[in-house]
Amino acid sequence: MQQVGTSQKAPKAIAQCVAQKWADKSQQQVVSQDTLANDQAVDIYVPGQQPPSGAAAVVRPAWSGPGSWVGFRASGAAGSEATGDIQACL
Repeated sequence: MQQVGTSQKAPKAIAQCVAQKWADKSQQQVVSQDTLANDQAVDIYVPGQQPPSGAAAVVRPAWSGPGSWVGFRASGAAGSEATGDIQACL
């Protein structure tokens, strides 16, 4: 897992932004999976990838204070340009 960055935005807002970018680019459905209740932590899978081991953006609450921590879990070649899309949502 590589860290992409942190944000003052809530995890839900970042997850929605990433999912929308990937869906618009790929014209495919994007799978997202809550890992904590109320969209506090979300995994957003790269189009064409599937849970549980596919390439995904990983959005978690910040370690301390408000905001979010965002990482990317790669799977093979999937997601080489995905981190740029994630960073645009931070």
